[in-house]
Amino acid sequence: MDDKQYLQSLIREGEHQQQDFKYRVSDALKLAKSVSAFANTNGGRLLIGVRDDGNMSGVRDEEEIYMMHQAAYRYCRPEACIKFDTYHIASSDKVSEVHRLRTIVVATIPPSDRRPICVVSDREKPKAYIRIADENIIASPVHLAIWRELQNPQGTMLTYTDSVRKILDVLQDQELPLNLIVRRSCIPRPKVISLLARLIRFNVVHWEYRDQQFLFSL
Repeated sequence: MDDKQYLQSLIREGEHQQQDFKYRVSDALKLAKSVSAFANTNGGRLLIGVRDDGNMSGVRDEEEIYMMHQAAYRYCRPEACIKFDTYHIASSDKVSEVHRLRTIVVATIPPSDRRPICVVSDREKPKAYIRIADENIIASPVHLAIWRELQNPQGTMLTYTDSVRKILDVLQDQELPLNLIVRRSCIPRPKVISLLARLIRFNVVHWEYRDQQFLFSL
Protein backbone atom coordinates (compact mmCIF):
# COMPACT_ATOMS: atom_id res chain seq x y z
CA MET A 1 0.00 0.00 0.00
CA ASP A 2 1.10 3.59 -0.54
CA ASP A 3 1.55 6.20 2.21
CA LYS A 4 -2.04 7.42 2.05
CA GLN A 5 -3.45 3.92 2.26
CA TYR A 6 -1.13 3.12 5.16
CA LEU A 7 -2.27 6.18 7.11
CA GLN A 8 -5.92 5.43 6.35
CA SER A 9 -5.46 1.91 7.70
CA LEU A 10 -4.11 3.39 10.97
CA ILE A 11 -6.92 5.94 11.17
CA ARG A 12 -9.55 3.23 10.77
CA GLU A 13 -8.32 1.74 14.04
CA GLY A 14 -9.43 4.91 15.82
CA GLU A 15 -7.99 6.12 19.10
CA HIS A 16 -7.14 3.34 21.53
CA GLN A 17 -4.60 2.21 24.12
CA GLN A 18 -1.70 2.51 21.69
CA GLN A 19 -2.87 5.22 19.31
CA ASP A 20 -3.90 8.86 19.64
CA PHE A 21 -4.84 11.56 17.13
CA LYS A 22 -3.50 15.12 17.45
CA TYR A 23 -5.10 17.73 15.21
CA ARG A 24 -2.77 20.55 16.23
CA VAL A 25 0.41 20.83 18.28
CA SER A 26 -0.03 24.12 20.09
CA ASP A 27 1.52 23.09 23.41
CA ALA A 28 4.62 20.88 23.62
CA LEU A 29 3.97 20.27 27.33
CA LYS A 30 0.54 18.81 26.60
CA LEU A 31 2.03 16.59 23.92
CA ALA A 32 4.67 15.40 26.40
CA LYS A 33 1.89 13.92 28.55
CA SER A 34 0.95 11.59 25.70
CA VAL A 35 4.61 10.67 25.23
CA SER A 36 4.94 9.90 28.95
CA ALA A 37 1.74 7.82 28.98
CA PHE A 38 2.78 5.66 26.03
CA ALA A 39 6.35 5.22 27.30
CA ASN A 40 5.14 4.19 30.77
CA THR A 41 2.59 1.70 29.45
CA ASN A 42 2.82 -0.44 26.32
CA GLY A 43 4.14 2.11 23.85
CA GLY A 44 2.09 3.64 21.07
CA ARG A 45 1.94 6.19 18.30
CA LEU A 46 0.65 9.71 17.80
CA LEU A 47 -0.87 10.61 14.46
CA ILE A 48 -0.20 14.34 14.28
CA GLY A 49 -2.21 16.35 11.78
CA VAL A 50 -5.24 14.05 12.10
CA ARG A 51 -8.56 15.29 13.51
CA ASP A 52 -10.63 13.33 16.03
CA ASP A 53 -12.98 12.33 13.19
CA GLY A 54 -10.03 10.85 11.26
CA ASN A 55 -9.77 13.65 8.70
CA MET A 56 -6.15 14.24 7.62
CA SER A 57 -5.86 18.02 7.96
CA GLY A 58 -2.07 18.03 8.10
CA VAL A 59 0.57 19.79 10.19
CA ARG A 60 0.57 23.55 9.67
CA ASP A 61 4.24 24.48 9.75
CA GLU A 62 7.73 23.74 11.00
CA GLU A 63 6.86 25.22 14.41
CA GLU A 64 4.63 22.24 15.14
CA ILE A 65 7.40 19.81 14.23
CA TYR A 66 9.78 21.73 16.54
CA MET A 67 7.28 21.40 19.42
CA MET A 68 7.05 17.65 18.84
CA HIS A 69 10.78 17.35 19.44
CA GLN A 70 10.49 19.56 22.52
CA ALA A 71 7.85 17.23 23.93
CA ALA A 72 10.21 14.28 23.80
CA TYR A 73 13.54 15.86 24.60
CA ARG A 74 12.85 18.88 26.78
CA TYR A 75 9.76 18.07 28.82
CA CYS A 76 10.31 14.35 29.47
CA ARG A 77 12.74 13.08 32.11
CA PRO A 78 14.45 10.81 31.53
CA GLU A 79 14.26 11.52 27.81
CA ALA A 80 11.74 9.36 26.02
CA CYS A 81 12.69 7.43 22.92
CA ILE A 82 10.59 8.62 20.02
CA LYS A 83 10.74 8.10 16.26
CA PHE A 84 9.24 10.61 13.82
CA ASP A 85 8.06 9.56 10.36
CA THR A 86 6.77 12.26 8.02
CA TYR A 87 4.28 11.55 5.23
CA HIS A 88 3.19 13.97 2.49
CA ILE A 89 -0.31 13.16 1.29
CA ALA A 90 -1.76 14.69 -1.86
CA SER A 91 -5.26 16.13 -1.49
CA SER A 92 -7.47 18.36 -3.59
CA ASP A 93 -9.89 21.16 -2.88
CA LYS A 94 -13.19 20.13 -4.47
CA VAL A 95 -14.18 23.76 -5.05
CA SER A 96 -10.99 25.17 -6.58
CA GLU A 97 -9.63 21.83 -7.78
CA VAL A 98 -6.23 22.92 -6.47
CA HIS A 99 -3.96 20.06 -5.43
CA ARG A 100 -1.83 20.42 -2.33
CA LEU A 101 0.29 18.27 -0.04
CA ARG A 102 -0.70 17.69 3.57
CA THR A 103 2.01 16.70 6.03
CA ILE A 104 1.17 13.98 8.55
CA VAL A 105 3.66 13.03 11.25
CA VAL A 106 3.57 9.64 12.96
CA ALA A 107 5.43 9.73 16.28
CA THR A 108 6.15 6.22 17.56
CA ILE A 109 7.00 5.81 21.25
CA PRO A 110 8.24 2.41 22.49
CA PRO A 111 7.64 1.25 26.07
CA SER A 112 10.47 2.54 28.23
CA ASP A 113 12.79 0.41 30.35
CA ARG A 114 13.54 3.49 32.49
CA ARG A 115 10.10 4.12 33.95
CA PRO A 116 8.76 6.41 35.11
CA ILE A 117 9.09 8.85 32.24
CA CYS A 118 7.93 12.08 33.89
CA VAL A 119 6.68 15.33 32.41
CA VAL A 120 8.67 18.24 33.85
CA SER A 121 8.13 21.97 33.54
CA ASP A 122 8.49 25.21 35.45
CA ARG A 123 4.73 25.38 35.89
CA GLU A 124 4.04 22.20 37.87
CA LYS A 125 5.68 19.33 39.72
CA PRO A 126 6.98 16.37 37.70
CA LYS A 127 4.21 13.88 36.91
CA ALA A 128 4.18 10.47 35.29
CA TYR A 129 1.28 9.35 33.11
CA ILE A 130 -0.04 5.98 32.02
CA ARG A 131 -2.27 5.11 29.09
CA ILE A 132 -5.67 3.57 29.89
CA ALA A 133 -7.94 2.91 26.89
CA ASP A 134 -7.75 6.20 24.97
CA GLU A 135 -6.88 8.44 27.95
CA ASN A 136 -3.67 9.70 29.57
CA ILE A 137 -4.03 9.30 33.34
CA ILE A 138 -1.68 10.52 36.08
CA ALA A 139 0.07 7.46 37.51
CA SER A 140 -0.85 6.55 41.08
CA PRO A 141 1.73 6.45 43.90
CA VAL A 142 1.45 2.66 43.71
CA HIS A 143 2.56 2.68 40.07
CA LEU A 144 5.57 4.78 41.02
CA ALA A 145 6.43 2.25 43.74
CA ILE A 146 6.11 -0.66 41.27
CA TRP A 147 8.54 1.04 38.88
CA ARG A 148 10.99 1.66 41.73
CA GLU A 149 10.91 -2.02 42.61
CA LEU A 150 11.47 -3.05 39.02
CA GLN A 151 14.73 -1.10 39.02
CA ASN A 152 16.00 -3.62 41.60
CA PRO A 153 14.54 -6.95 40.40
CA GLN A 154 16.82 -9.11 42.57
CA GLY A 155 16.19 -7.28 45.81
CA THR A 156 12.47 -7.85 46.24
CA MET A 157 10.75 -10.69 48.07
CA LEU A 158 7.18 -11.16 49.19
CA THR A 159 7.04 -12.03 52.88
CA TYR A 160 3.79 -12.76 54.68
CA THR A 161 3.95 -10.23 57.48
CA ASP A 162 1.27 -8.91 59.81
CA SER A 163 0.96 -5.79 57.64
CA VAL A 164 0.45 -7.91 54.52
CA ARG A 165 -2.23 -9.92 56.34
CA LYS A 166 -4.07 -6.72 57.33
CA ILE A 167 -4.12 -5.45 53.75
CA LEU A 168 -5.36 -8.80 52.43
CA ASP A 169 -8.08 -8.85 55.09
CA VAL A 170 -9.16 -5.33 54.15
CA LEU A 171 -9.35 -6.24 50.46
CA GLN A 172 -11.30 -9.45 51.03
CA ASP A 173 -14.14 -9.57 48.46
CA GLN A 174 -14.07 -5.84 47.66
CA GLU A 175 -12.39 -3.14 45.57
CA LEU A 176 -11.04 -0.15 47.45
CA PRO A 177 -9.09 3.06 46.69
CA LEU A 178 -5.73 3.66 48.32
CA ASN A 179 -6.92 6.13 50.96
CA LEU A 180 -9.59 3.74 52.23
CA ILE A 181 -7.10 0.88 52.45
CA VAL A 182 -4.82 3.10 54.55
CA ARG A 183 -7.69 4.08 56.84
CA ARG A 184 -9.04 0.56 57.36
CA SER A 185 -5.68 -1.16 57.78
CA CYS A 186 -4.29 1.48 60.18
CA ILE A 187 -0.94 1.17 58.40
CA PRO A 188 1.05 4.30 57.42
CA ARG A 189 0.33 5.40 53.86
CA PRO A 190 3.94 5.02 52.53
CA LYS A 191 4.05 1.43 53.82
CA VAL A 192 0.67 0.60 52.25
CA ILE A 193 1.87 1.97 48.91
CA SER A 194 5.03 -0.13 49.09
CA LEU A 195 3.17 -3.30 50.07
CA LEU A 196 0.48 -2.86 47.42
CA ALA A 197 3.19 -2.44 44.79
CA ARG A 198 4.83 -5.66 45.94
CA LEU A 199 1.54 -7.56 46.06
CA ILE A 200 0.69 -6.38 42.55
CA ARG A 201 4.11 -7.40 41.31
CA PHE A 202 3.55 -10.92 42.65
CA ASN A 203 0.03 -11.08 41.17
CA VAL A 204 -1.69 -11.19 44.55
CA VAL A 205 -3.45 -7.83 44.16
CA HIS A 206 -4.98 -6.36 41.01
CA TRP A 207 -5.60 -2.71 40.16
CA GLU A 208 -8.29 -1.19 37.96
CA TYR A 209 -9.09 2.37 36.94
CA ARG A 210 -12.79 3.13 37.21
CA ASP A 211 -14.89 6.21 37.95
CA GLN A 212 -11.75 8.38 37.84
CA GLN A 213 -9.95 6.50 40.60
CA PHE A 214 -7.63 3.53 41.03
CA LEU A 215 -9.24 0.57 42.81
CA PHE A 216 -7.36 -2.37 44.31
CA SER A 217 -8.65 -5.89 44.88
CA LEU A 218 -7.42 -9.46 45.41
